[in-house]
Amino acid sequence: MNEKVLPDIMNEINTVMGLVDETQLENAMPLITKDKRIFVIGAGRSGFQAKGFAMRLMHIGYTDYVMGETITPSIAKGDTWVAISGSGTTKGIVADTEAAKKLGLNIIALTSDKSSPLAQLADKVIVVPGATKTGAGVKSIQLLSTLFDQTVHITLDALTLKLAHRDDTSNQDALNEHVNVE
Repeated sequence: MNEKVLPDIMNEINTVMGLVDETQLENAMPLITKDKRIFVIGAGRSGFQAKGFAMRLMHIGYTDYVMGETITPSIAKGDTWVAISGSGTTKGIVADTEAAKKLGLNIIALTSDKSSPLAQLADKVIVVPGATKTGAGVKSIQLLSTLFDQTVHITLDALTLKLAHRDDTSNQDALNEHVNVE
């Protein structure tokens, strides 16, 4: 089998990224500040994207935690909650986000469905319309939510870069926070 898939995958990624509204990133930025703790959550592959975002936030000087990890403290009013779910219907993510909202957290949701239950809970929504396992979003030749995962990663990297620029954080500053025992 000599099937070429890379051009199709790159076309899908470019299509989705062309649909991401960069002003949604800018609108979410005021909720992510160094005087607030940031809690990130996602299940499955979205959870991997949440962990990658948390690592990048730490590199640029934020105090952030991944929900479900053993060192994650209790959440409190005024903290920021970043929830990732392609479908926006993942039961545990929606339920935990409801609890965070009731406790007074600022909610940012990344989802492919702007009318999903997760999006309805959010103060700020970032729509990343990549295909999900439910079939929502831009159609894909890739399996399950791969296109959403790829494009939410790029979207969160763009948000991290915008935050670094806003905060005047250099690559050297980020490198200084990078693990130095490896």
